[in-house]
Amino acid sequence: MLRRSRRDPRWASTLVVLGALLMMLAGGAFVAKDVFAGYVTSNLQQDDLIVPAAEQQGRHATISGAKTILLVGIDPRPDQDPAEAIRSDSIIVVHIPEDHRSAYLISIPRDTWVTIPPFDNGRARYLGGHDKLNAAFAEGGMKLTGKDQRRHGMSLLAATLRENWDLTFDAAAIVDFAGFTKVVEVLGGVDMYVDQETRSVHIGHDAKGETKVPYEQRFNASGGTDLIPVPGVTPQTYHVGYQHLEAWQALDYVRQRDTLPNSDYDRQRHQQQFIKAVFREIAGRDVLTDPAKLKQVLDVVGQSMTIDSGGIALEDWIFAMRGIRGENLLTVKSNNGTFHGSAEQPGAESLDDKTLALLAAVRTNTLETFLAAHVDMVSTS
Repeated sequence: MLRRSRRDPRWASTLVVLGALLMMLAGGAFVAKDVFAGYVTSNLQQDDLIVPAAEQQGRHATISGAKTILLVGIDPRPDQDPAEAIRSDSIIVVHIPEDHRSAYLISIPRDTWVTIPPFDNGRARYLGGHDKLNAAFAEGGMKLTGKDQRRHGMSLLAATLRENWDLTFDAAAIVDFAGFTKVVEVLGGVDMYVDQETRSVHIGHDAKGETKVPYEQRFNASGGTDLIPVPGVTPQTYHVGYQHLEAWQALDYVRQRDTLPNSDYDRQRHQQQFIKAVFREIAGRDVLTDPAKLKQVLDVVGQSMTIDSGGIALEDWIFAMRGIRGENLLTVKSNNGTFHGSAEQPGAESLDDKTLALLAAVRTNTLETFLAAHVDMVSTS
């Protein structure tokens, strides 16, 4: 549970988990709409990432009604070849009911075994087949770089979600986790609650205090990863409790899954907690009412994110979603927060019956009714 104190006033909605889209929306409640919207519109990268739900259903795009947004987090290595395929690290479905007063965040396990439809991005043709869900983003952007790689990756991922669960999206965003670190640097770090002891597989220190990689990672026959400790290197460890994390620590913490009992599910929860904590910091420092600070934050946000507003003006999103606050930004657990093995593919996952019913409620805009009968699916952290 995140700490509430005098430094915890109302906070805006999420960035990575809601992809800065809801950050912009909630911002309408803190600053003058025309000033804020004008700066956001000129600062953020916009692109056509998906076919909007309205177009798929043959109707005009409008801000009214329930909305579903696809959020994807990517975490490319700093030295990664620009032409190398990027897999989606986090896949989140955001559902906003018709009254626009709440938002529900549903993480879809990236290792879910799915049918990926055929796709041609102009440079490479994918014939269709079966793979883990995050492979769809990689296949869509194959042999492409930069914006083209991400645009086509997102397109195939959205098509895959529609193929398997009939999900359609009104808007979308891609967020680069490394770029998001700069947001935390602008804030001077983040205060958050670490809910389980977490050892880093990426950062450690030797006896001289020098930074070293603490484990050698080797793939095993079952498709998992074996961690071989590097002698003389102590892993960076995040202990349970409230603490201040510098930007590099925060990013390292939310990247970890190999040393956690529930692997990617624990990581998903930590990412959600982290984003909420970031916006507690933003609101606590009155960033959204300080034009200079707001500009500084949005400048770095714009570098790490690409948004597809689904044919709806950002100004309209900002105004329509102004009622969303921290207390009604809720995270929903898929697969009860634990690994649910696929019967089709060892090492992959499938969605359990309850999660399939959850996605059906998203499709039919009955999510709030569904969750009222399944309150255990709503995370308390």
